[in-house]
Amino acid sequence: MKNLAKAALEKLRRPDLLEKRAYIDGQWIEGETCLAVVDPATSETIAQVAHCSEGWIDKAVDAATEAFESWRDTPPAQRGAILRRWAALTREHSYDLAIIMTAEQGKPFKESLGEIAYGANFLEWFAAEAERSYGESIPSHLDGSQLTTKLQPIGVTAAITPWNFPSAMITRKAGAALAAGCPMIVKPAPETPLSALALAKLGQEAGIPAGVFQVVTGDAPKLSARLLQRTEVRAFSFTGSTQVGRILLRQSAETVKKVSLELGGHAPFIVFDDSSIEEAVQGCIGAKFATSGQDCLAANRIYVQRSIYEPFVKAFAEATAALKVGHGLEEDVDIGPMTRVSVANKCRDHIGNAISLGARVLTGGMENDLGSSFVSPTVLADVTDEMDITFEETFGPVAAVLPFDTEDEVVRRANDTEYGLAAYVYTNDLRRAARVSDRLEYGMVALNTPKFTGAPIPFGGWKQSGLGREGSRHGLAEYMELKYVCVGGL
Repeated sequence: MKNLAKAALEKLRRPDLLEKRAYIDGQWIEGETCLAVVDPATSETIAQVAHCSEGWIDKAVDAATEAFESWRDTPPAQRGAILRRWAALTREHSYDLAIIMTAEQGKPFKESLGEIAYGANFLEWFAAEAERSYGESIPSHLDGSQLTTKLQPIGVTAAITPWNFPSAMITRKAGAALAAGCPMIVKPAPETPLSALALAKLGQEAGIPAGVFQVVTGDAPKLSARLLQRTEVRAFSFTGSTQVGRILLRQSAETVKKVSLELGGHAPFIVFDDSSIEEAVQGCIGAKFATSGQDCLAANRIYVQRSIYEPFVKAFAEATAALKVGHGLEEDVDIGPMTRVSVANKCRDHIGNAISLGARVLTGGMENDLGSSFVSPTVLADVTDEMDITFEETFGPVAAVLPFDTEDEVVRRANDTEYGLAAYVYTNDLRRAARVSDRLEYGMVALNTPKFTGAPIPFGGWKQSGLGREGSRHGLAEYMELKYVCVGGL
């Protein structure tokens, strides 16, 4: 396993995409000191990236403020053409971008390739959506007056992006902001800055003007706090944990910014006894183990109706045991390392707590020979609502399976959480599907499928899983203000 990431990075088709400098006002900046980026599978340093001070945030905000004056007046079709070129370049260089992503984040290479394509879709979607940001005409209640509304860009925006999707979470946010006419400053996760900087390199080549898209790397709390202190930053978007989201929301309140948050998930996966066990098992594998379980959409609580519980857990454990664990750059790997050792330790804590309270381990468990960053895909049966894993988001490849008896019971248990991002339901009863999807307190519900995201859909959660929506026409609105105009004397 040693040197896999370094060896792959040395063979990039375009070595210049392994950029290590911050990108501010169209210039590549060294930074005062360096931030080590490591391969999570081996803890080996693979790059030293610019570690910027808060002063560079100020330079980026000033540059974005100046760039806004011309970018907002650039016709939407021209902004869209630049976004399409950016998307085309990411597709053209998807192999290198996926190598970089796997090297710093750890996810299997095939999933990294998928993320690059997924991210490009957002750039293309918003390139077209910018031309459809329509206002409306309002029948007037005032004699001799004409009433209209229009959507206008909000101003300078900021994005604080996560390590689990280091490319797509940038394009989903920046695609919308730039299409709306807003510059964006990106502060990527310190674990995964290389993907952000590679995107900035391609954005520069696509013709994004200086100051319109910038990437500042370094200490997350300090840089984020400074971004949110600046009144010129009118809107910000964050993807990450609910705990951090609460902190950022408090900080943004001082300047009353427009906020979009995509936070924790803890998704329920509900299997009714009229479902095909085989289809439900395959769906659950997809919903639980994508991104090695490090996904806010991951199925965390798997509720199975009692009459099919034992055959389901048996089949699910067998399918889980077949997953291959290893370095993300190894062939046919399904589960890579956890990007943070702390995530792996939390997985082990949840396994240990569940075992101590009577859960059965059907496959996987506490031990893994590959190192402290790796967690074996684990299935825990007979999990109860008192175990930590049922009320804390695990964020790893540990599946908790719980039996249930009735529809009312499972809906109540599924909703008994502060989270409300996504839920999965497997049933062949059309009436039940309609009832349950309506009663679940989640922003997104997937019926009989593990796949439901994409550029056209409004991605977002209820309760403490976030605010606002990303993707779809609603995602563009996060970076625009509604203006009402009344013309009198007609």
